[in-house]
Amino acid sequence: LVFVCAAPATLATVNRLTGVPNFGAPLTYGMLSAYSCSVLVLLINWRGGSRERVRRLVLRCMAAYGLLIAAIVVLFLLAEADTERLNDLDTYYANTPFMREMILLYLLGHSAAMLAMCTVCVKWGREVGGLLRTGLRLILVGSLLDVVGFQVAKYTAVVARWTGHDLDFLSTTLAPPMASLAALLCSAGFVLPRLLPSARAQWRALGDYRRLAPLWTLVRSVSTAPKPPTGWWQLPQARLQWREVSIHDALLALAPYFDH
Repeated sequence: LVFVCAAPATLATVNRLTGVPNFGAPLTYGMLSAYSCSVLVLLINWRGGSRERVRRLVLRCMAAYGLLIAAIVVLFLLAEADTERLNDLDTYYANTPFMREMILLYLLGHSAAMLAMCTVCVKWGREVGGLLRTGLRLILVGSLLDVVGFQVAKYTAVVARWTGHDLDFLSTTLAPPMASLAALLCSAGFVLPRLLPSARAQWRALGDYRRLAPLWTLVRSVSTAPKPPTGWWQLPQARLQWREVSIHDALLALAPYFDH
């Protein structure tokens, strides 16, 4: 959602619909801050503890980032930003009163979340193993890439404007692809420990399902053997279970003809 809001086409559409130049900026920064808050809330729940303590920390986090988002909106309303900038707003308005503070606030809020994520991944990565450790390492690499490739590039470009230099390419050319790659790695780190075991189980089930095919061919003509499921959406484990049950039923029907 953050990337959708940050796209130049989306920014232009939001600006046109609201009639406010650069209104897409506080919307995007607010979304990014909400994402940063969700990262911290996730970490708080991962850490665990008493329900009351977790609830208290979550509420504090949400309150802090709620105030941050409100401050971003207020600062934007106070600023004079009449020239629409779709790609280089951060550096173009780096010296503009109130816009400068707004840009710095959203960067600081995002930095706090990513640094906390890096710290937790390093700590927990030493305590777990297997796919969970792999996932944590991917999240760590993604978070570090976000900090170094996106945030440091943004900070450097903004500070360069403060000092009278032009390093806008860091903000407009380097930072966006680094943020995309970082998000991809973090997403893979979150998803991998949950999806890969299930994918492996389905793959094993598919192998077993195919290995039972010769036996099923021999007993499928037995009247008690149920018809195979017709739904294309049936996963290998469900198909395997059906085939095993069907073969078992057919063997029971054929049992009187077996030599004992």
